[in-house]
This record gives sequence, structure tokens and C-alpha cells, in this order.
Amino acid sequence: MSNGAADLVRARTQLLDGGQPRNPRLDAQSLRQALVDLYELWLTSKGAELGIAPDSGLAVVAVGGLGRGEMLPYSDLDLVLLHDDVDPARVAEVADQLWYPLWDAHIKLDHSVRTVPQALRVAADDLIAALGMLEARHIVGDQELSNLLIGGVRREWRTGIRSRFEELIAQAKARWERNGEIAHRAEPDLKNGRGGLRDIQLLDALAIAQLTDAMPGLGPDVPGGGLKQAHRRLLDVRTELHRVAGRARDQLRAQDADEIGAALRIGDRFDLARTLSDSARTVSYSVDVGLRTAANALPRRGLARLRRMPVRRPLDEGVVEHAGEVVLARDARPQRDPGLILRVAAASAQTGLPMSATTLNRLSEDAPELREPWPKDALNDLLVLLGAGRGTIDAIEALDRTGLWGRLLPEWGAVRDLPPRDVQHIWTVDRHLMETVAYAGGLSTRVARPDLLALGALLHDIGKGRAGDHSVVGAELATHIGRRLGLWPSDVRTLSAVVRHHLLLPETATRRDLSDPETVRYVVEALDGDPQLLELLHTLAETDSQATGPGVWGDWKASLIGELVRRCRLIMAGDQLPTPEPIAPDLVEKARAGGVHVDLQPGESKHTYVVTVIAPDSSGLLSDAAGVLALHSLRVLSAALGVEGASAVDTFVVAPKFGDPPDPGLLRQELIRATAGDLDVAAALAKREREAGTIGRSRYAQAQPRVIWSDTSVPGQVILELRAEDRVGLLSRLAAELAGCGADVRWAKVVTMGSAVVDSFCLELGAEDSPARRETIEKALIAVVPRTAPKPPADGARDSENGD
Repeated sequence: MSNGAADLVRARTQLLDGGQPRNPRLDAQSLRQALVDLYELWLTSKGAELGIAPDSGLAVVAVGGLGRGEMLPYSDLDLVLLHDDVDPARVAEVADQLWYPLWDAHIKLDHSVRTVPQALRVAADDLIAALGMLEARHIVGDQELSNLLIGGVRREWRTGIRSRFEELIAQAKARWERNGEIAHRAEPDLKNGRGGLRDIQLLDALAIAQLTDAMPGLGPDVPGGGLKQAHRRLLDVRTELHRVAGRARDQLRAQDADEIGAALRIGDRFDLARTLSDSARTVSYSVDVGLRTAANALPRRGLARLRRMPVRRPLDEGVVEHAGEVVLARDARPQRDPGLILRVAAASAQTGLPMSATTLNRLSEDAPELREPWPKDALNDLLVLLGAGRGTIDAIEALDRTGLWGRLLPEWGAVRDLPPRDVQHIWTVDRHLMETVAYAGGLSTRVARPDLLALGALLHDIGKGRAGDHSVVGAELATHIGRRLGLWPSDVRTLSAVVRHHLLLPETATRRDLSDPETVRYVVEALDGDPQLLELLHTLAETDSQATGPGVWGDWKASLIGELVRRCRLIMAGDQLPTPEPIAPDLVEKARAGGVHVDLQPGESKHTYVVTVIAPDSSGLLSDAAGVLALHSLRVLSAALGVEGASAVDTFVVAPKFGDPPDPGLLRQELIRATAGDLDVAAALAKREREAGTIGRSRYAQAQPRVIWSDTSVPGQVILELRAEDRVGLLSRLAAELAGCGADVRWAKVVTMGSAVVDSFCLELGAEDSPARRETIEKALIAVVPRTAPKPPADGARDSENGD
């Protein structure tokens, strides 16, 4: 090609611009192969032009993507020019004529010029270089020269793996620490993250060292098609990521996910996230197996070769420990022992030892289905597994990646790798359930029935991923599962009720007035006055919140739910429900005297404070008061409104974002300025927000704002719940909009969990309550809520989720 690499660039552009009738768009796999063929054609043609022939003492070897035959649209071109007994001036001339056309065409090039001994020394000294050369492939020139390099690198890799194994593991762990897990990252690094393409290359390197199989078997029922399919999916997503970005990129951005999902015919960004989670978790599990297998297969030296074989230590019936893994005993008969799967898993969870891949494969192939209802021993082993704390997670993950968990719990398929639909959740739904079980294990002594707590934690979100309210659907599924497990009918009913009402306590405590007798009566009636069910739901509410993500559970939320439970227990015990607590006499006296008063006292927990504001009642007071608090970096956790004569008595539970709270005298001065119009609260909040730089942040799978209306037993009185991302002074802005719409706020509950808020307002709309007025109020509130998701879902799917 006399015109340098211009033809190469034009051909690559044509491949990437496909989509016309005469130039159809290639799918991801076909595009990679076409790029490999294109680069090889150019290199072989250029090599022939430069005299890089079979007997020339020169050879071009590809490493990286071209070496693996996985050329992505904008990946670097990694080439090695090998030479042997060739005049240095000739080598330099060939190198210049090979590299410069690629540079001039702005093709990213990683190159080197070496003899075979030089290349082998580099591989011996540099682990990253060695891993790259393991993927080397001859392109053009002296084949024997290329074979010397490829064969030499692989031979030295096999013989030297024992001394390099620890460094290999350390490098992988450092990479995982830097880049996180693909399965649980909002914007994962497809190449370097845990469960990514680098890990597949790690498995290949272990296979070349003859320590493990590059594609370890995962059993016949493995979800997602196994490691080979996971590898292709990751490559396909990264290929489309290059195509969408128009440049080399490893990190999948939220704003690109919908387009990539559509291009791969996977679906929207939630479907893509589910696919990536499945693939990454399959790769992660395979790497864990590969590293354990490799460690056990390392050649031993010196006295280590004389040590006795590892002892087989019994763990349970048919289950032993061997070489740091849980394996089957020699006399185990999985064909005749359907409960063996659960015993192996329970032993693994309790001891923290991983289950042998060979054992899991054998169970996958030979173990029969458990008969229904399950025998008591099988149910007991399941409860042992679920009560093992953090060990439960690894054990269930291993069962799931090999298809065994789905055999035990077929309903799991709908939640497997299902991505969260709101910003609070940091785990996929199935992982969230496992996390909840792990947390529940540490709180099992709080309840009289820890078995039902564990099962409720496992199944509370099992209805997600299906049409309808997931609590209602989940309750039906829990009934079927409970019967299958062999629970007593009364326990089946309780389990179903736990799943059905697992959101009842947190939703009620954070959205309704606990001093209202109707609130407590509503909960008691929903639970049929069952104190055992109340106890289970109380503990599950905490574990569910803890398993959701940072900041979802705290002292304030715990105190609200605890107070609700206390009042419910009084009713269930037959005691009279206490009437709402009146305004304290000293506050009544201050309110009757008039004027503006601001008081700040420590709250019930270490980092919360109670701010009481007494001022002449007006429709804008709540907005001004909340705005002043926000301007002084006080996060409003809840607000209680009361009126005494012509004065309003508003109480806020607040938490400083940092440091100590401001002096209440300063808050009073600022409130007076705000109510007098001397302080423009809205403008000050906007300035604070600009300074904080909080607008325009992009988050993966961020929920769109949602307004939910609920009627109360009082005519004309409704509850409005807003779910959205937090914003500086959001409560102040919302209160201002409500005042502007003429909606009288009877009370308000504010819940802030991380960057998400759930704000509930009890509104007095009176006879003017109508769908049209509600729509007007809703639009006004939505207008001040930040909507930072770059591409909201077209089908409104996010609205289908509800709470934790």
C-alpha cells in the first residue's frame, strides 16, 4: 500500500460506519473478526513490500488484541518486530517504514524491536510484559523466529510459574481493588474490573502454565451459558462501547448503556446491567476456582515434596475438608442422597472453606431433586446455610453459578442478576437477598423464630422481576416455597405475611404521623394483631435496610420504627393507645406570647439535633425555616408542624453535614431576615448549590422522581410521597411550591438515605381535592426536583419498584 496506512484507516472507518444497504452494519463479533482480517492484510502486504519474508531473519508478531484475535475498533495495535542476525541499519529502516505509516494515520501503536533473547529477558523481568507475550501470534515474516519467541515465552512461563504465582495473584488483587467488581459497579470497567476481560486472560495464563483449565466446567445447568458465553458477552459490550464512544474506552458509562443494549439486542440499560452482572459473576467464580486449582497444582520443591498428602477431615455426612476445600467423602453417593447439596453448602458456609469445583460439578450431574415436601433434615441444612453470616453469601453464589441453587429454588431465576431500580440499592436483587440473610444471621437472637426470619430475609424480594406489586407476588411465591420446604401450615402463613408486609413498618414509620391513633391501628389491623409477625417484621426492616446500601439504616430511622412497634405492641396487648402528645407547656407559652423563637437541643442519637421554631404562622414559614437550616448545612431528617393560636410551632430533627450545629441565635436572626424578605432564601440556596456543584451529576440507573398519592380516613386530607435525589434545600423548595399551590401542610416526614430522599406530606386539600389539583401540585414539585439521569427509561419501568 503505497499511500501508507490511509487505506487501512478508510477501510476501518467503512467497517465502523456500516448501516447502509450497500454497507450493512456488522454485529460485534463479526466486526472484531473483520478488524483482525483487515489489520493482518495490511501488515502482511506491508511486510511483503518491506521484504519481511520467511527467510529474511525478520518477523512481525502481534500481541494484545490482535494477538488474541479480538481486535476492537479503537484498541491499540501491539506489535513486536523480531530480528535475528540482521544488519542493525536494515532493522532500523524496516522499523521506520513499518511504524511511521501507522503513526501518520493516527493509529495507536505499542511497538518494540527485539531479538528473541532480548524479548525473553523482558518477559522474565516484567510480569505484565510476560502476560502480553503469552498471547503472541505470528503475522508475517520468519515463522521459525516467531515460534522461538512464542515457544520460549510459554516454556519459561511454565517452568517459572511457582516463583511468579504470588506476584500474579497480588497484581490481580490490586487491580480488583482499584477497579471494583463489574457486577456491582454503576459504571464498570469491563477490562480491568473483577469479572472482566483481564480475568479471562489470567485464566488463559494459568492454563498455559498447565495449572488449570482455561474454561473450567460450571455444570450442565449453569445460568447464562458458562464462561465461554460470558467472555463473548463482555467482548461484545466492550466492542459496542468503542463504537458508541468513537474511541478506546473500558468504562461503561451510564449514558451509553441504553444505546449499547439496543445495539446488542439485549434491551435497555437494566437488561444490559443484568447481562453484565451474570457474565462478570461467572468470570469471577471461574477465576476463584482457577486460582485455587492452580495453587494446589503448583509444583512442589525441596521438603514440600516429602510432606504427607492433605488429611481429609470430616465435616458432615458425606462431606469432608481436603486441601482447603469442601469435597465429597469417598463413600458419598450423590445419586442416592438429594440432601447432599445442602450439607455441602452448609459446611462451606459454616467453615468459610470454598466448595471444590469438582464436587459442585459432580453434584450438578448426579444429585437428584429433593422430593416435596422436603425432609426435615434438608430444611435444617438450609437453615444452617442461611444462618452462617457472611459465609452464606459465598456458598450461595457458588451454588448459583453452577446451577444448583436454581435447582433448589427455581423462583430465583427471576431475581438473578436483576439490577436495582433506585439509587439506594447497591446490589443486584439476588445479592441483596443474600446480604439481607447475612445481616439477619447476626440478629437472630432478637426473635423467637429465627428460622422464619432467615427464610423471610431470603424471600422478601422474591416477587421482583415479575409483573405486579412485588410484595403481593412474593407472598404468593412464599406460600408455594414454604409448602415445598415442609413448613407447618401456620408457619407458611407467617412466612407469606412476612414477605407481604416487609415494607409496612419502614414505610409507615417514615411517612405517617406516629402520634395519630389511626396510624398505629392501621398497622395492627394489617398484621391481624400478631405480635410474632410484628417482631419478625421489626428485625427484617433493619436487616433489609442494612443490606440495601450505606446510609439507609441509622439511629433516626431505627427510632421511628421502634416507636411504631412499641405503640403497636401496646394495642396488641390490649392497652389503650396514647393520645398525641400535646405541645410542651413552655412552647405553648412562648407561642401565645408571639415573636420568633429558635431552640436547638441534642437529639436522641449522637449526631442529631432537634430544632424548634416558633414564629407567626404563615404559608411560607416552613419553606423559610427549612431553607435557613439548609443554608447552615443542616440536613432535615423530619419535620413536625403544630399551631398554637396565631403562632406556628415547627420541630425539625436535623443532622449537621459536618462539624457542630450553628448557634440557635444565628438561626433566629436568619429566619427573621427570611420572613421579612431581607434574605432571598431561594437565591441563596441556588448559589450554595452551584458552589457545591451538585447539579448535572450522572448516576447509573438513577430512579426518576416519583409522586405517590394516598388517601386517609379523613375526607379532604391526603398523603403525598415524593421519591427523588436529594438537593440542597430540597425541603425548602418543596414547601415553597406547596404554599404556592395553596396546599396546607399538616405534617411532614423527611427521610434522607445517602443521596436519595423520601419526603411525605400530609396535605389538607378540603373540598378542592380533585385529580386536576393533584396533578398541578405534582408538576410543581417535580419541577424543583433534580433529574440527573441522562436517559430516562422510555417505558417508565422505574415506577414499578417500591421501597427497600
